[in-house]
Amino acid sequence: MTQTDPDFEALLVYLKEARGFDFTGYKRSSLVRRVERRMSQVPPDDYAEYLDYLQVHPDEFTALFNTILINVTGFFRDPDAWSALSREVLPRLIDEHEGPLRVWSAGCASGEEAYTLAMALAEAMGAERFRERVKIYATDVDEESLAHARQATYGERDLQHLEPELLERYFEPAGGRFTFRKDLRRSIIFRRNDLVQDAPISRIDLLVCRNALMYFNAETQTRILSRFHFALAPGGVLFLGKAEMLLSHANLFTPLDLKRRMFRKVSRPVLNGGAYLAEPTHTPPRTELFGLDRLRNEAFMASPVAQVVVTADGLVALTNRHAETLFGVSPRDIGRPFRDLDLSYRPVELRGYIEQAQVERRVTRIDDVELATGAGEKQFLNILIHPLIDSDAGLLGVVVIFQDMSASRRLQDELEHANRQLETAYEELQSTNEELETTNEELQSTVEELETTNEELQSTNEELETMNDELQSINDELRERTAELNDANSFMEAILTSLQAGVVVLDREMHILVWNRRSEDLWGLRPDEAVGQHFLNIDIGLSTGQLRPLIRDVLSGRSEREESEQAAVNRRGRTVELRVVCTPLTSETAGVIGAILVMEVGTGANPAAHGALPPTSA
Repeated sequence: MTQTDPDFEALLVYLKEARGFDFTGYKRSSLVRRVERRMSQVPPDDYAEYLDYLQVHPDEFTALFNTILINVTGFFRDPDAWSALSREVLPRLIDEHEGPLRVWSAGCASGEEAYTLAMALAEAMGAERFRERVKIYATDVDEESLAHARQATYGERDLQHLEPELLERYFEPAGGRFTFRKDLRRSIIFRRNDLVQDAPISRIDLLVCRNALMYFNAETQTRILSRFHFALAPGGVLFLGKAEMLLSHANLFTPLDLKRRMFRKVSRPVLNGGAYLAEPTHTPPRTELFGLDRLRNEAFMASPVAQVVVTADGLVALTNRHAETLFGVSPRDIGRPFRDLDLSYRPVELRGYIEQAQVERRVTRIDDVELATGAGEKQFLNILIHPLIDSDAGLLGVVVIFQDMSASRRLQDELEHANRQLETAYEELQSTNEELETTNEELQSTVEELETTNEELQSTNEELETMNDELQSINDELRERTAELNDANSFMEAILTSLQAGVVVLDREMHILVWNRRSEDLWGLRPDEAVGQHFLNIDIGLSTGQLRPLIRDVLSGRSEREESEQAAVNRRGRTVELRVVCTPLTSETAGVIGAILVMEVGTGANPAAHGALPPTSA
């Protein structure tokens, strides 16, 4: 199947619409290979059938995504690059930033890369400063991998390449496995993020995305790198894997260490109206807003959610009453440059997000923005920036929507309080575990008693072995009897094969039990085609219907021998004169159990001259 197979593209569209996973930006060669690898393990063998299979078996989504999303990772993978990062980049970042240090591990898989960053930073600045200053955002599109990463628990095989002193310093043994230090783990935030669809995390000082871009095509790589450029703070560092070069993106990043794939963000000019231009040197004249339907305008003004509409040229076009109450904007501000309003940079710098929404033509989201109200209280907002596109795909502007999330934030605070109470309960549980250890000692004495019982079972096992020897001798005798039976069957087969007459043996329902080689020569029907068929239904050159009375007389016991001569057509299409003799097949206990038909070519032929069976009962 080709990379442009329409059924394959339809499958990708279904995955996007049904589960929200957009794989259309992946390289087709590797994507086709992984999907077909999964298809080889289930019944469907083409893309259309596999799409139907997904609709009927929703559990198959998990197996397919695990096959597509190859989570190849490890602690300090490519040690030389990590050593250079710790030696040359991290000290500068720590010294240049007095405040919080924000790090993003994009495509973190099962968490090894995020915990590697934590260890490297803790080594560079000390565990106490790490807990105070560092926030690591670890994201991936695979929820199953993120669940594993949040547990922070790994086996010896996962840690085999980690230096012993780091293992001792940052991991705690637990039940044959190792768990990353809990106090440092609080600085790492795991969440789902699709690099192709979701908004990037902002104000990042160090962004690590190793060997993830290689799975996307050139267009999608450019889109993701643009998002990475937006996410990084001025002077921020991008750390990629060995397979990624960025040779064609010099306008976004400049190399710090090309061999080890470390790059610094390049500052870009201000974005205006969809193109990179210099900041305008004059203030556009104020404009009046005309042409809006009165009803729609009133509905917009009365919306319970604060909204501000900005044109593609950066002018304020509309504000509603809730925005006027919340931020102090008024109808007098309509037509002014948005950058001149306090709202453009307070409570959060909105101009960069507006530029991002205009460039990417996608909704940009800013979560958990704190706003101080006049009453001395705090209000928390989620800000959505929607690009406005006309019917000709032209950019009209953006609408900035402010959602009040204060109630949700209060619930989150209550949840954190509950979590602290859970930690207290955990300490009490620890004391209970100590009591359980005492109970375990008592159980040890019970184990000793079980060992005594085990010795008794051992003696019983020896008796069973003696019985097994006796059964073995019986089995040997059965094999000898089977061999004798096989010899008798072979002898009977040799007799039937050697006969020069066609021999057919029927049961009482006239189903064929035996069809010898001469019968095959006469009629061209192999034994495997004839045996089991009803004799009167087989398609041969012999009129089987004329033999029905003879066979019934023999099967009913009314006759010991019946004979008939008739013309027949052999397998070569020649007409032959056939002599058919029918005798009963009898048993000493059951009487007549079937019939034997002997067929010889030639009228009045001597049966003995042709090797035929004598016309007597078998």
